Amino acid sequence: MTPHLPAVSSSSTTTTSRAAAAAHHLLDAAAAPPSSPHQYRRRRRRRVLGCLRPRAASVRCCAAAARAAEATTRVFVVSDLHTDYPENMEWVRRLPAQVGAGEGRGVDALVVAGDVAETRDNFARTMEVLRERFAAVFYVPGNHDLWLRREGGLYMDSLEKLTALLDACSELGVDTGPRTIGDLGIIPLFSWYHKSFDKEKDVNSVRVPSLEMACKDFHACQWPSDLTNDDEALALYFDKLNDKNHDAIEEVKSSSKHILTFSHFVPRQELCPEKRMLYYPYLPKVIGSDFLERRLRDIHSNREDRAACHVFGHTHFCWDSVVDEIRYVQAPLAYPRERKRRMNGEGWLPFCVYRDGFNPEIYPALWSDYYNKNKREPENTQLAPWVASHYAKYHKFH
Repeated sequence: MTPHLPAVSSSSTTTTSRAAAAAHHLLDAAAAPPSSPHQYRRRRRRRVLGCLRPRAASVRCCAAAARAAEATTRVFVVSDLHTDYPENMEWVRRLPAQVGAGEGRGVDALVVAGDVAETRDNFARTMEVLRERFAAVFYVPGNHDLWLRREGGLYMDSLEKLTALLDACSELGVDTGPRTIGDLGIIPLFSWYHKSFDKEKDVNSVRVPSLEMACKDFHACQWPSDLTNDDEALALYFDKLNDKNHDAIEEVKSSSKHILTFSHFVPRQELCPEKRMLYYPYLPKVIGSDFLERRLRDIHSNREDRAACHVFGHTHFCWDSVVDEIRYVQAPLAYPRERKRRMNGEGWLPFCVYRDGFNPEIYPALWSDYYNKNKREPENTQLAPWVASHYAKYHKFH
């Protein structure tokens, strides 16, 4: 995921070319990171005490720390589990057994920002395992959760499947509405994307496959006739689902010292790399919602402590940055092939974002690190080298 820099070393060039060659799908969005693997591994050591790792030694360390500490509220975040992949389900099963759930020992909660599994059965199995490991689990649906192609005609449309998933959550004790854990109010926000979310200049120098061809949602999801991906209807429908939680949201806001909101989709376009950096430059048209940003801003507004955090998923980019006084975090497990070329691996997941207060350290995340140091240039449509190389190869064989 290396950004387009004026000059790069030979080692960076090698990393970029290898990552570009590793792209198996047009929606695999970008190449190698802005720093070397060794630099990045050094930075990864700046972890906060108590964050979970699916490794035996770390589990023992975390358990000992939890026993020694006073009552503590810890909140971990993760998105895009995609447990239809056996490797991802195994990762979930390797998570350490629940700690901090007993009386006087605090609470561990997990926020799951969508895309758990493609089938309802895999979804239920995954959430059941997570409930065994955390005292509280929160969830909002992602697009993959609502796919129907492997459900054998069980559901009339994706809205019926949504109801089935929410019923499963209710049966398993998974929260899909607002709730306070310790001093932290956690507020799930339903959302869907719309094309008009993308307001930056398009890349026109290469022939890019259409959204209908590249984005499986257009075929794997089915909607009532008045709801389509062609306009804002779906985004509005999902946004209005949050209205039923209005009173609960207000109660959580008034009774909580800190607030964490979360969604599957992206609330701001600045939380995605520029189009020239992406293997699929149309990606911003199928990732986010302006209605989501307005709603979360309304929830976080007028808070005296200014401690506001929103967790999201969907794009599979690790992200941790503050924009207009709100911290935005994405901590995706993503696909196995993506983790293999990701320099920060998976040992930091799920990410501990809260421990009796928000973790003040901004976690090193490839693209957000880059944009924390470099100005966004949405008017620049010159393709990054790895993207240009990808399309040169793509058009050569098509």
